[in-house]
Parts: sequence; structure tokens; C-alpha cells
Amino acid sequence: MGLMSEALTQILIPLASLVGIGFALLQWFLVSKVRISSGSELEDGYNDMLIEEDVQEAGIDSDAAVAKCAEIQKAISEGATSFLFTEYKYLGIFMVVFGAIIFLFLGSVKKFSTESEPCTFNKENLCRPALANAIFTTIAFFLGALTSALSGFLGMKIATYANARTTLEARKSIGKAFITAFRSGAVMGFLLAADGLLVLYVSINLFKLYYGDDWEGLYESITGYGLGGSSMALFGRVGGGIYTKAADVGADLVGKVEHNIPEDDPRNPAVIADNVGDNVGDIAGMGSDLFGSYAESSCAALFVASISSFGSSHDYSAMSYPLIISSMGIIVCLITTLFATDMFEIKNVTEIEPSLKRQLVISTVLMTVGIAFVSFFTLPSEFTIFDFGMEKVVKNWHIFFCVSIGLWAGLVIGYTTEYYTSNAYSPVQDVADSCRTGAATNVIFGLALGYKSVIIPIFAIAASIYVSFSLAAMYGIAVAALGMLSTIATGLAIDAYGPISDNAGGIAEMAGMSHSIRERTDALDAAGNTTAAIGKGFAIGSAALVSLALFGAYVSRAGIKTVDVLTPKVFIGLIVGAMLPYWFSAMTMKSVGSAALKMVEEVRRQFNSIPGLMEGTAKPDYATCVKISTDASLREMIPPGALVMLTPLIAGTFFGVETLAGVLAGSLVSGVQVAISASNTGGAWDNAKKYIEAGATEHARALGPKGSDAHKAAVIGDTVGDPLKDTSGPSLNILIKLMAVESLVFAPFFATHGGLLFKLL
Repeated sequence: MGLMSEALTQILIPLASLVGIGFALLQWFLVSKVRISSGSELEDGYNDMLIEEDVQEAGIDSDAAVAKCAEIQKAISEGATSFLFTEYKYLGIFMVVFGAIIFLFLGSVKKFSTESEPCTFNKENLCRPALANAIFTTIAFFLGALTSALSGFLGMKIATYANARTTLEARKSIGKAFITAFRSGAVMGFLLAADGLLVLYVSINLFKLYYGDDWEGLYESITGYGLGGSSMALFGRVGGGIYTKAADVGADLVGKVEHNIPEDDPRNPAVIADNVGDNVGDIAGMGSDLFGSYAESSCAALFVASISSFGSSHDYSAMSYPLIISSMGIIVCLITTLFATDMFEIKNVTEIEPSLKRQLVISTVLMTVGIAFVSFFTLPSEFTIFDFGMEKVVKNWHIFFCVSIGLWAGLVIGYTTEYYTSNAYSPVQDVADSCRTGAATNVIFGLALGYKSVIIPIFAIAASIYVSFSLAAMYGIAVAALGMLSTIATGLAIDAYGPISDNAGGIAEMAGMSHSIRERTDALDAAGNTTAAIGKGFAIGSAALVSLALFGAYVSRAGIKTVDVLTPKVFIGLIVGAMLPYWFSAMTMKSVGSAALKMVEEVRRQFNSIPGLMEGTAKPDYATCVKISTDASLREMIPPGALVMLTPLIAGTFFGVETLAGVLAGSLVSGVQVAISASNTGGAWDNAKKYIEAGATEHARALGPKGSDAHKAAVIGDTVGDPLKDTSGPSLNILIKLMAVESLVFAPFFATHGGLLFKLL
């Protein structure tokens, strides 16, 4: 037994979750202190503080600007809320249908019998009936889906609450604006991490009331939690991604390229839809996505542990190791966040990116110490892990290395991503430089950069797979994925910071604030592009490890001894699996393209038919553009979603468990490459454009100003990269994980009834 008693474990996990939720509420309270109201309600002396010299110079009436900010914020918030409600209404129907499928498939394994039966792995023990597993997996699935939707929704609420507040704070100083945006990101990060942990912990304890000593059945049914979380994330990510990019591409092409008006100009009809899109795609989608990764890596680790010695000896604190790691992560991230908000103040634009990068390093270093603690106190000094039918003897310091290497691989991936997508380094500057000769060279350089940026992350993932597998078999890989996600609260905070700053810039432009404020928000936004790319890097890296762990769990559960590539059954699966990411990307890219086409036509129609729109005397019709985006994304998210959800079911039912194993391996191997290159290419193009616009160096000034030929070429690159970095790339990591977790959940059915075609032949 480890040194930690069961009672202590039962107290610490919920305590850490509640601390996380409390901290999130505290940050939210601090953000809400920034007032958005008209001058009459301001106390004495507060007014002087708000209006800075530059505002007076620009001759903008402060009250009017504040009122305008509040009005725009309300429009964005309402747009985002109504879209998410509509999306969740559709997804609610899908959830019910899919829940029924889970119940029917798993129940039919033993013809819905209610008899207890021998356990799958320990034959001498009796386990709960298959029917119970079907019921509880379905319940877990609904819980995961609800938590996932909630994480996305809360994130969106916080972001739309904070965007205008960040704009107003930017009038005081860059440091204050940074803290507001960062705090709001932290609200989302901590709520999500604590929420995911708490719901999982409560579900395990409630399921235990029924399962009692049958831990194998208990943790097998808990895998439904990961499936629910990820299936919501898939639709949220794809739907949100199509929404945001249709608006963005439409607004950029007509506004910037054809009419030469700045980004986020209030005359542009698509501008509200564009800002709503940042919240539903980058925030709500990202939140659900990382929650899904987190839920699945926990489920994979718990499942493998339940069929190992922890499960058979009923060692509760060792069994809960994945949950305790996450609890430790919340505490570590809490300390890390204080470094950004309270210990260092940002005085200068150049300090923004280093401060966000410092967050990653601090959390990683502190977490390594935390992992050592947890591994030493909760795990027995020696135990055995299930390894494809064998038992592997493992020591507790082995597990420490597994989690740590996942954590540090995450840092390597984060830093590599930053190097390739930040305009402070040569890769992006080279891409910007290639814009001198037009859009074609820009596209060539950008694609090459994306492909090149795959190399180091893949080596990092490969190293962590080799080390963790050698030390602790499949459990090692599951906890390595958990290690990468253990600092999820900080990762999400710096990720959500991006879209919030982006929105703040948009609001500043629309409210007609002075140039200096727009410069500040642009600087926040450029750093935000990089942190968003880092967040995507984490999501993709962890997805690779998570799906490998789930793949291992699936192979164990389906009773496959070895997966042999040389058998035709497996090989056809492999090659089809490797094709799926391309099919999926084709669907999502085309959806964005066709939705953007409609948007461009609508924006052109308004510019041509509304008199006085270009002069700024007439208001554009924002609502039509919002409707185009909403309709397109709800309609277009169904085919890619169906592709991912149906593939495992079809492959497993008709071709059997071995072909499905091939499909999973193929999609994992090719999906990671496509995802990393897509999101880095897009991020680099976006920042190359920002680099030319900002004109911070001699080199950038030679390429600029806005409206120059080089700048127009950069805008085209950015527009091509939009669906890559915000629709296809980030959705691919969900494809990889979701197919793996779905195969694991349905494994009992496939093992019993799968492979119909081969049985007939």
C-alpha cells in the first residue's frame, strides 16, 4: 500500500476541485470590478483616472466610447449565447440517439441478461452483469457530454464578459489590459479543470455504490465519460470553427482586400459575426476539446489500473493516482497564475510573450516536484501493471518518470510551436519577407514552415512513448498523457487569453478608440495568436498520447494478443485509417469555403446596395451575416461529425476488432502530422500579417504599411490559413481521440459480434 490512506484521498480530491472553483470565482470577481457603465454613475475622482491624455487628444468623448463598448459587448455576447443554445439543442438530440446506441450495443453483448458473470480479466471473480455496464456507460456518457458542454458555455460567457473590460483597461496601461485578459482566461482554465475532476470523482463514487468490489466493471463503464466529453467537443470544435472562419474569411476578403478598410471596422457587415466566432470557436470549442482530452486520459489510466494489481488488491489511493495528479495540477497552476497577475507587472509591449512563456515553465517545474510527491505518497513501492495478458512489475519512481516525461514533452511541443508561430523569430519573419513577391511565395513558404514544424514535436512524442511504455506499459502512456495535461488550468488560461485580446481589439476599433489603444490591443492579440498555437500544440500532443493509451486499453479489452501489420485484415485498416484525417479535413475546409462564399456575397451586396455605408452614415445589417454563419455551421458540422462517430462502429461491426485496431493506428499516425502542420501554418501566416502591420522593425516597415502589396499578399496567406488553424487542425486531434475512446467503449460488442463480413466469407 502507498503511504496515503483512503480517507485522505477521499478528502483531498474534492478539496482541490473546490479550491480551483473558488480561485476561478475570485478571478472573475476581480475582472468584474472593471466597470462598464456611463459617466453619471461614476464616483468622484474615478472619472479622471479613466480618461488618459491620449483619449482627450483624440477628442473622443469618453462616456460615448464606454457606452459604445458596452453596446458592442452586448451584441457579441447575445450572438454567441444564441448560437451555443441552438447548437446544444441539436446536439441534445444527437446525445439521446447515441446514448441509446451505446445501451443497445453493450446490452446485446450478453443478450441483456441480468445474471452476474465471470470477470473478463480475473476469471475466478464474479462481476456485475453486462446489462449494468450498458446502463452505467450510458449514464457516464451523458455526464461527460453535459460537463463538456458546460465547460464550453462557461468559457464563452467569461470571454464575452471580459472582452470590453480589456478594451477599457487598455486605456490606462498595457499591463492592466493584460491582467484583465489573463485573469479571464484563468477563470475558464480553473473552472474547467476543477469541474472535470469533480464530476469524474463524484461519478466514480456514485457508481461504486452499485458496483461495490467489481472495480473492473466500474472503471470500464467510466470510459463513457471520456466518450461523452469528446463527442461534444468534436461538434463544438467543428461547428464553432466553421462559424468563426466563415465570418473571418468573408470579412477579410471584402473589407481589407477589396475596400481597403481596417480589420474590425464597424462599416464591415461581417464584423460582429467575426467577433462572435472567436468566442464560439476558439473558446467554447477549445474548452470542450481540452476537457475531452483530460477526461479520456483519466479514463484510460483508470481502466488500465483497474485490471492491474491496484484493481485486484483494491488499493483506492493508488487507483485514484490519475485524479490526485490532476488535483496537484490545480494547486500548482494556482501558484503559477499568481506569478503573472500579482508578482510581475507588465510595463512594455515586449514583455507580454515572455510573461506567458514563463507561465509554461513555472508550472512545468513546480508540477515536476508535485508529481514526485504524489508518486511517492500514493503509490506502493512496487506493484504490477497489466501488459497485454502479462503482468509487468513496476516501481513507484517508474511512474514518476512516465508522468514527468509527458509533462516536459508538452513543454517542448509548446516551445517549438512558439518558435514556429511567433513573429519574434526567423521562421515567421521569413514568411513575411516572402510576401514581397506576392501571395504565391507566401503560401509556399507557409506550407513549408508547417511541415517543418512537425519534426521536433514528433520526436518529443516518440521519446515519451518509448520511455513510458518501457517503464510501465500502457499505464505509463496513459499517465504520460495525463502529465502533459496536468497543467491544463495554466494552458487554458494562456490559450483563452488569445481570443479575449482579439475581441478587445475588435471592440476598440468598432468603438472608434484612439490609435494608441488599438496598438496596445494588437500587441496583446499577436501574443495571443502564439499562445493559441501553443494551446493547440498541447491539445494535439496530448491527443496522440491519449489515443495511444486508449488504443492499448482497447486492444486489451477486445482480447487481441498482438496487432500484426502483415495480416491483410490489419493492413487494410491501417491504410484506410491513415486516409481518414484527409477526408475529414477535406470536409471541414470545404464547409468553411462554401460558407465564406455566401458571406462574401452578402457583404458585397451590402456594400453595393446600402447607400452611405462606406461613408459611415448608414449602419450595416449585422444580423444577416450572423445568421449565415450560424446556419452554415449547424448544417456543415454534421457530415464530418458523422464520419468520425460512424467509422469505428462500421469497422468494428463489419470488419472486426483487428481491422479496427489498424484503423485506429493509421488515423493516429497520420492525424498528428496533419494536425500539427495545419495549425502551425495558419498561426505563422496570421502572425506574418501582424508582423507587417505592426511595423516594429526596419524589416517590417520596408514591407508595410497596411494596404501595401506585401500586406495584401500577407492577408491572403492569413485567409488561407484561417480554416487550417481554426477548423481542420484543432478538430483533427478530437478525431484521433474520439475514435479510440469509442472503440474502447464498444470493445465488448465488437469482440462478441464483430467482423460480420469475414464471418460470412
